[in-house]
Amino acid sequence: MIGLGLRLSLRGGGEAAARLALIVAGVAAGVMVLLTTLSLFNAFQTTTDRPCWECTTGAAPSGWALDATATGALWSYREDYYAGRTIKRLDAAALGGQAPAIPGLARMPGPGRYAVSPALGRLLDTVPRERLADRFPGTRAGTIGRAALSGPDDLVVVVGRTPQEVAAMPGARQVDSAEAVETAPFAALRNDDSDLYRVGFAVAAIGLFVPLLVLVNAATRLAAARREARFAAFRLAGATSGQVNVLAAVEAALGALLGALLGVALFQLVRPAVALIRVTGSRFFPDLVAPAPWQYAAVLAGVPVLAGCTALWSLRRVRISPLGAARKVAAPRPPRAWRAIPLAAGLALVAGPVFQGDAREPDPLLAAAALALVMAGLVLAGPWLTMLAARLAARVTRGAATLLAAQRLAADPGTAFRSVSGLVLAVFMGTAIAGIVPAVVSGQRAVAGGTLSEVLRAPLAPYPGANGLAPQAGAELLAKLRARPGVGVLPIYALPDTGRAGPVPGGGPPPPATAADCAGLARYPALGRCPAGAQAVTGYFERVVEADNPLSIDRLLPVAGPASRAVATDGLGLAAVLVSMDDPGALEELRTLLARYGAGPPMTFAEVAQARATVFTQAENIALAMVALTLLAGGCSLVVAVGGGLMERRQPFTLLRLAGTPARTLAAVVLLESALPLVLAAVVAAGAGFGVAGPFVDRLAMKGATMAVPGPVYFATVGGGLAASLLVILMAVPLLRHLTAPDNARFE
Repeated sequence: MIGLGLRLSLRGGGEAAARLALIVAGVAAGVMVLLTTLSLFNAFQTTTDRPCWECTTGAAPSGWALDATATGALWSYREDYYAGRTIKRLDAAALGGQAPAIPGLARMPGPGRYAVSPALGRLLDTVPRERLADRFPGTRAGTIGRAALSGPDDLVVVVGRTPQEVAAMPGARQVDSAEAVETAPFAALRNDDSDLYRVGFAVAAIGLFVPLLVLVNAATRLAAARREARFAAFRLAGATSGQVNVLAAVEAALGALLGALLGVALFQLVRPAVALIRVTGSRFFPDLVAPAPWQYAAVLAGVPVLAGCTALWSLRRVRISPLGAARKVAAPRPPRAWRAIPLAAGLALVAGPVFQGDAREPDPLLAAAALALVMAGLVLAGPWLTMLAARLAARVTRGAATLLAAQRLAADPGTAFRSVSGLVLAVFMGTAIAGIVPAVVSGQRAVAGGTLSEVLRAPLAPYPGANGLAPQAGAELLAKLRARPGVGVLPIYALPDTGRAGPVPGGGPPPPATAADCAGLARYPALGRCPAGAQAVTGYFERVVEADNPLSIDRLLPVAGPASRAVATDGLGLAAVLVSMDDPGALEELRTLLARYGAGPPMTFAEVAQARATVFTQAENIALAMVALTLLAGGCSLVVAVGGGLMERRQPFTLLRLAGTPARTLAAVVLLESALPLVLAAVVAAGAGFGVAGPFVDRLAMKGATMAVPGPVYFATVGGGLAASLLVILMAVPLLRHLTAPDNARFE
């Protein structure tokens, strides 16, 4: 029976060949999309699991000092910033003959020498020395290998120092052996960002699984009515139910296997472009962007098995009796209005209980439940909405094409909606993200009405409670900054720990850890004003300097006011400085000067906002890329569904043409039957996406931020996907004319 099934599929005439070609094309597109997602996740996972030298450094314990008997090495890690790009910097000094080296270096550079990553080396060769190279004392001596890097664009420098120099640096740590480096997780993604990206991949996998499942199901059920009639004839001729099942499974599995092989081949062609995708903000090494061998094997084996199971499920009526497939079964029950309840409940939760209370943050459990209800409600409500739209179309117009299309859609809306159901979740998620991100990004860039945007902030204390830069070094730095023309400085001093240790009575916030100079504070009215006669006042200035979210900065302002406590700054260490400049071209030179005093990373508030805006925009682009891939898979499903529908209804359409129905009327019927569920699904999903985005923007965005119109990428992705799907439907018109030509009429 396997041989017979292969012959029927490969040599069964023009109709069998067309059916096989559509199955292969649809499955190939789905497999290519699936392999793209798997390859990006593999690259991400390999990068996060690499040996980590960054996480062996951090805040030094209180009272730490250089021990003359210590062995290993001293490391001080911090981050620098140049033209919107982060530079990972490690100052290291050997304490003995067996000093550990980071991965990618055979040995650490000695005092007066430094090693750089290839990307940083190219950057140093192209920019003036006073803007970047002067931050690294000594001469360049060596290149850091890829074992220490997360991607080809990483900017990394390892600076050789003496033990005394590193011991005086903030956050200096003693490293005894390379074992600490090899067992540590990837520090840059060690925190919640790693889980966030994993959740993102999981959501993408779920979002892609539904349309891919729909695609495989539609492909293997292609021309199901004619195939069931043919298999019923086999039963009448004496074939057993098991033999018919084998024929069906072989036919479906063959097309799925050929499609999977073609999808693997197509993925190899697009893989170089996939390697350019920046999931975490930077590129992965190209050789890491590839599925594992077992994943290739799972796809090549799993897709045909899934197709075979789908085919067997579609033949459940043939198993009952040979004539059961030939007879028309009762019409399916029309969908009920209760299907819209989960969608309405989810949108109501987002609009109300998710954001109850004074907190601006949503309740995580309620938010997850609301999103789950909305996503499930979109899929459940689709057939019911399709039926309503079909009935409304029949009432509004009396054209023959509309009546024929509306009657079929109203009779079986579930089947009509099934071919586009995979698009619903993708369009919903893409619209929600595209509605939230522009509003949040615009709020990020409006820090204090723009008055602090170009101010350079430079933290000098590596962690809360540190004493900051020594008074003498702080005075030296302030003198150099003030000597530059057009530069204004606000010194922020570190207060002693007295009064901040232990729990706060009443559970209130801890006392401020910093104080600001009133003369400098006058240059920054957004931060507040000092009481009359005060030389310096305490305040939560450290929160403003250390905040990585401009939305939180806006809520902190003003920091100083009439109730601020006056203090004396004599003998206090310098915790941070805020620097304003008349000439923006001096920014990198000022950053180089601050880097010599251990400041890091010195960034303007606009750069902080831009960094977060870039993360949000990248997340939006990745989500929209997933929407585009899903629309591609949905378009392939539509191709298969339209082609299969034409094959199944070849005989009734031919009879209609023989009865005098114009071919353009039949073409309009096919267009309406396919386009109405497609457009309806996209509109409802987009509306639900904006319904979810609105409350999030109102509560989470900055003061005065409102819903923003999604960017051109969103409209190009969704609009282009829908336009391509409609073109696919129009391409079926010539096939319709050929299949229903009166000269080809044949009745069985």
